[in-house]
Amino acid sequence: MRVSGAWMARPATQAVCAALTGAGHQALFVGGCVRNALLGVPVTDVDIATEARPERVSALAEAAGLRAVPTGAEHGTITVVSDGIAHEITTFRRDVETDGRRAVIAYADDMRDDARRRDFTMNALYARPDGTVIDPLETGLADLQARRLRFVGTARNRIREDYLRILRFFRFHAWYGDDAEGPDPDALAACAELAEGLERLSRERIGAETAKLLAAPDPAPSVAIMARIGVLGRILPGADAAALAPLVHLEAEAGIAPDWRRRLACIGGQAPGKRLRLSRDAAQRVERLHAAVASGDAAGALGYRHGDELGRDALLLRAALTGAPMPEGWAAALARGAAAEFPVRARDLMPDHQGPALGRRLAELEAHWIASDFTLTRDALLG
Repeated sequence: MRVSGAWMARPATQAVCAALTGAGHQALFVGGCVRNALLGVPVTDVDIATEARPERVSALAEAAGLRAVPTGAEHGTITVVSDGIAHEITTFRRDVETDGRRAVIAYADDMRDDARRRDFTMNALYARPDGTVIDPLETGLADLQARRLRFVGTARNRIREDYLRILRFFRFHAWYGDDAEGPDPDALAACAELAEGLERLSRERIGAETAKLLAAPDPAPSVAIMARIGVLGRILPGADAAALAPLVHLEAEAGIAPDWRRRLACIGGQAPGKRLRLSRDAAQRVERLHAAVASGDAAGALGYRHGDELGRDALLLRAALTGAPMPEGWAAALARGAAAEFPVRARDLMPDHQGPALGRRLAELEAHWIASDFTLTRDALLG
């Protein structure tokens, strides 16, 4: 079997491979680029595996006129930039010792050693520069074709090497798994049994993995299973997955692209910004969505107070949480609100109103103006 694609055939990428193969080393595409190419979905990152040691990779790249950056040299990874495109080249590795967060590795000469330390069988596929696919574990291709997500070797052993693999399991199931068949029972049992290990991980790693999971086209089945076996509560106490499936359905009906922040706001939980160590922008977005939903404002008021996009997300969330349909004419009402400008200024009420009284009167007039669907003029409001 072969893979193909513009990502692999481009001269910049073939030049990186040639720098290694021309010196007698292997250059094997591996992991996500091979998996995605076989599935016919976009390839975003190019990872290459080789038996050449990192210092050798750097020397060969520079001799070929390419730029070598030691982005992860201590873990065996050199980023080689060719025509502005980054290629991560990692020496074959095997684990010597793990503690559930990080591994002590040793370099290896055999691709099978490298394959055995990978997380899932569908990620342990390799391809030569000509596209020939290699399945060193002899299970990856069949699992990928069946959309069957399985850990390499024993699920418990893989998870104990890095507890983040619990979340990666659900993320990959959401993106690539077969919901009709359901997740691998052995993997689910291991995830449930070892979920306490998630507490050893940094909040940043958990937050980044959660964002990738929620960005999947439909993460609802995976998140529902996480909730059922106790994983969701470990990373986000108080979260409730019940409204996520309705939200995904509403997004599809409205033709709105997935947004992991909207979906995180949907499942809720205690202080998600802090628990998941989100960026300030992401945390504020989730908080504003919660406030907008709780406000009870209609579509026009949401557009006026929060803008078209956040107002739309608040309406989607409210509908998903309550089971009510999206309000009639919501898109037009949002747009009217977002474009509206309150015609009264503080100076229009002075000197008759001062201090707190001025603020109260402005708020009263603004409420009348919003209730009129933004039609009352300045004169009508002040008359």
